[in-house]
Amino acid sequence: MRYSHLPSFMFLTSVRKFSNNVRVRFAPSPTGRLHLGGLRTALYNFLFARVKGGKFLIRIEDTDQARLVPGAAEAIERDLQWVGIEADESPSRGGGYGPYIQSERLSHYRTETETLIEKGAAYRCFCTDKRLELMRRDANRRGAVPRYDNRCRDLSSNEIAEKLGKGMAYCVRFKLEKGPDTFEDIIYGKIVLDTASIEGDPVILKSDGFPTYHLACVVDDHLMEISHVLRGVEWQISTSKHLQLYRAFGWKPPQFGHLPLLMNPNGTKLSKRQGDIDVEHFRKSGVFPEVLLSFVTEFGGGFTRERGITSVHDVENLIKQFNLQSLNTSSCKVDLERLIRLNRLEMERKLQDPESLKLLCNQLRDLVLHHYDEQVESNSPAISDERLTYLLQWGLPRMSRLEDFFSSDLNYLWSKPSLTVLLDIVKDSPHSIADVLENISSHIIQLSAEGNANIVAAIKDICNSHDVKYKVVMKALRAALSGLKAGPPVGEIIENLGVDESSHRLRLAAEALRSVAH
Repeated sequence: MRYSHLPSFMFLTSVRKFSNNVRVRFAPSPTGRLHLGGLRTALYNFLFARVKGGKFLIRIEDTDQARLVPGAAEAIERDLQWVGIEADESPSRGGGYGPYIQSERLSHYRTETETLIEKGAAYRCFCTDKRLELMRRDANRRGAVPRYDNRCRDLSSNEIAEKLGKGMAYCVRFKLEKGPDTFEDIIYGKIVLDTASIEGDPVILKSDGFPTYHLACVVDDHLMEISHVLRGVEWQISTSKHLQLYRAFGWKPPQFGHLPLLMNPNGTKLSKRQGDIDVEHFRKSGVFPEVLLSFVTEFGGGFTRERGITSVHDVENLIKQFNLQSLNTSSCKVDLERLIRLNRLEMERKLQDPESLKLLCNQLRDLVLHHYDEQVESNSPAISDERLTYLLQWGLPRMSRLEDFFSSDLNYLWSKPSLTVLLDIVKDSPHSIADVLENISSHIIQLSAEGNANIVAAIKDICNSHDVKYKVVMKALRAALSGLKAGPPVGEIIENLGVDESSHRLRLAAEALRSVAH
């Protein structure tokens, strides 16, 4: 393979000009969840279609049946809808160019494969898996790149008929042309690829009747009238094969553009195998969809905006800012810490807007019911708008996502705590501490109204009257209210729970201590 920046007069491959008849596609393989790289590809295709007044479609490329994950195709489309990327055509929406799932289009690939065989551009390959494996091992032993030796390319018609007569299994390979292919990448500029110099003829139809990516994407892009292909740069090396397939069919190719790689901070490639970079993970952890979209536009360029300005953009703003020609060609490192900072900024903005605040309360309530479905009733005062609004405002300096409200040290906000810590603290004087807790419970409404300073003074007075140590009582209070041995001040816990719930918990704790004492 050779890359070259050549003068325009040396360019041989015709490309389509931008027009109002733009049709682009996002074509994921349902082998896992939608991750950041896939989201970025889908977003750029979507924005390009909207800017050009064209159509954006989703096509599921499920020809690798061995690696399919059940439900992944549906989940990918749901994740895209969640962030606001709506397809004009897709498996769920339908359209005039379907089906939009490749395993439902097998007849197209078989028909077009026969066309290539008849033209002499493809051939049946009868090489066994054992022979191919031996070739791979030999190449590895010699330190060479494994490649098919095109052994079946020159089989005579009689040899082919004999093998078919014996019922031998075969795949179909495409005959690569020698020499370079040149094309203009929308993003990378003028590119030269000489595929035949480094690899053998590729399989286009497997022995099970399923196509490989190379055949399926070319056939589908042609039949679906795709005008521009925007995909990850890892597919740039395959573009030569695809251009040769277009020529063999006699079809005009779309225009190709390749997006630079997304990298981890340590320089390794982002992978869908990483559990913390898929859209579902971000959604479940409380990242806002508009924040996630804005985040993936912050590295690599492609947008006209002021540098150094940190802000969150909705889909409409992203459409206005989109400029594919300004996309960088270098790999981009993804800083997930920045995503969290952006989410905190967006949470702060939402808290200032009454309508957004109400939506936040609803989202937090849904999360509470999801996490504590058997412990919290939907009409509980603990998840009223008033209580949730208070908690959201209290949590802002401390939290970046709604999911942060469900850390182990905040379980007390939503469920009554275990009394294990309390029993350990007061094991020497459970009855006395029970009396103190009950006394505080009966006065807590009045004490809370007088402020934290007066609460402390009043609790000291109650301790003195019961002849118990103030420090032990404060530990017991924290444990009775939250189940924590150490943590936030008792006054803060009471404010977070509200006086009614705090009083109720103290009474329950007092009853438990008395039962132990007896």
